[in-house]
Amino acid sequence: MKESPDNLITVLDAGSAKCCVLVAEVQDGVLRYRGHGIEKSKGMRKGLIAELAPAADAINRAALTAERLTKVGIETAVVGVGGTHVRGINSRGGISMGSRMREITREEVRAAVDRARSVALPADREILHLLPQEFILDDQPGIHDPIGMVGTKLEVNLHLSTCSGGVTQSVVTCANRAGLEVVDTVYEGIASAEAVLSADERELGVCIADIGASSTELAVFFEGSVAHTAVLPIGGDHFTNDLAVGLHVSQEEAERLKIEFGNCVVTSVPSLNEVEVGGNLHTGGTTAPRLVRQRFLAEILEPRARELFTMLRNNLREGGVLEALGTGCVMTGGGARLAGLLDVAESLLRTPARIGSPVPLSRMPEELAEPEFATAIGMLLYTHRTRVRRANEELGLKQKLKAIFAGTF
Repeated sequence: MKESPDNLITVLDAGSAKCCVLVAEVQDGVLRYRGHGIEKSKGMRKGLIAELAPAADAINRAALTAERLTKVGIETAVVGVGGTHVRGINSRGGISMGSRMREITREEVRAAVDRARSVALPADREILHLLPQEFILDDQPGIHDPIGMVGTKLEVNLHLSTCSGGVTQSVVTCANRAGLEVVDTVYEGIASAEAVLSADERELGVCIADIGASSTELAVFFEGSVAHTAVLPIGGDHFTNDLAVGLHVSQEEAERLKIEFGNCVVTSVPSLNEVEVGGNLHTGGTTAPRLVRQRFLAEILEPRARELFTMLRNNLREGGVLEALGTGCVMTGGGARLAGLLDVAESLLRTPARIGSPVPLSRMPEELAEPEFATAIGMLLYTHRTRVRRANEELGLKQKLKAIFAGTF
């Protein structure tokens, strides 16, 4: 098998429900799908790695499947980070450049960002992302790129996405045991936004809610920048568990019933509808089948849905961004498929809501253009955009140094 070329990007989304390894190549500046592998997650509990060996084995099998499809060896990967240990904070800092006006260069921008990031964090916290919201030049706000402007004081409003160093290291260790070198980490909420949000939504204000199996990752965008990030401890598995307990069935049977007959709005279900519960050999059922009212399923699911979006609303209110949702809420992730969830979101947030499916890559199979793959596809897009930006910065620096040495700068 050939070595992995430099134009390949590999990402790993190791969630509570599945491990997905997705590979794309960059041709003429465009991302093209090359292959993927998906395995059911093992060794995970409540979104965290509980057992390294089974978790690493699942990642390894997904990577091997992706290798067979791409026909190249996969050695490095960008890994998604999510879960309730991820938290976001806003900070402000800046620098003074003296009494005389000076042109703002990349060095001044870096110095202002470094000053803003100098916040006291607990010993176990690590910074995932430094995301400038806006620059303020001589008290003039709303500047996105101050390079080339002139002034005497440069400040920046910064959003820091932080995570638990220990939890993140466990994910990295798992990937390493599976034969993958981790070259970068990305917050899953930011990645999902990359795949499903439009430029207008980011500008006018939007909340993306990536509803995974064990948690819901949030990111709020306003005026083109990240204004807020958070993670809620409720995901799709909580709905499944509620049905399993309420109906006295297995997890597999509860998941099937949720997908086929579940609804989060009781009044949307006809009162006479009945569904067969239990007795399904393909889902491990051993009891005799029985009929229950479909509305009973909705009566179990609706309170959990209302709890999720009440928690989401309160989180946005505490973060000061509830009124910034000019275009509403976009839900993605496998949990977003649950019928009636959009209605609950709109009634509690009092804003429009839609389900976000990822932008398809060139040559990508149709089955990947679904909400549950938004994180993996978003990581590809995010990594590609980041590499292009860094390459442009390096090119600009080289041209600047060339001009200096040529005596024309």
